[in-house]
Amino acid sequence: MSRTSFYIGDLVLGANDGIITSFAVISGAAGAGLPAFVVIVLGLANLVADGISMGLSNYLSLESMKEAEEMVGVSEKRLDHPSKHGLATAFAFSSAGILPLIPYFFNISPSTQFFVAIAATAISLFAVGASRTIVTGAHWFRSGMEMLLVGGFAALAAYSVGAAVKAYLG
Repeated sequence: MSRTSFYIGDLVLGANDGIITSFAVISGAAGAGLPAFVVIVLGLANLVADGISMGLSNYLSLESMKEAEEMVGVSEKRLDHPSKHGLATAFAFSSAGILPLIPYFFNISPSTQFFVAIAATAISLFAVGASRTIVTGAHWFRSGMEMLLVGGFAALAAYSVGAAVKAYLG
């Protein structure tokens, strides 16, 4: 098993969640009609806090599994320490999660920022999904579309919540 295939789950989980949660923040803010400054603040706070949470949660999950296996006498040889998996997850989360926010850092018309973020998110989700095939051997288009559809569903839900809250609270 190659080193990449050993970390593929961590990388896919981190990148997918990073892109989706960042875009969920953007979608909710766009649905509520919030300004770009708010999107940037919420997006960066999400990247830092959720990236740390994802990495540490992966570490704790793997460490707990290792301890449980040791309790019952199972001694499965792991290639790497759980902390390396946690770091891989956090790195993938943060590096992929920044992509949907990029349009908000540039002097793009506020009326088009959300649409540019949609395009950046769609391309990012598809690319991460398609890149899984390096390890899995699955068809690249199908893998890319799977991740794009999952992310699209989450983004639609977030936008709907933002729009509903705006409509309710005005």
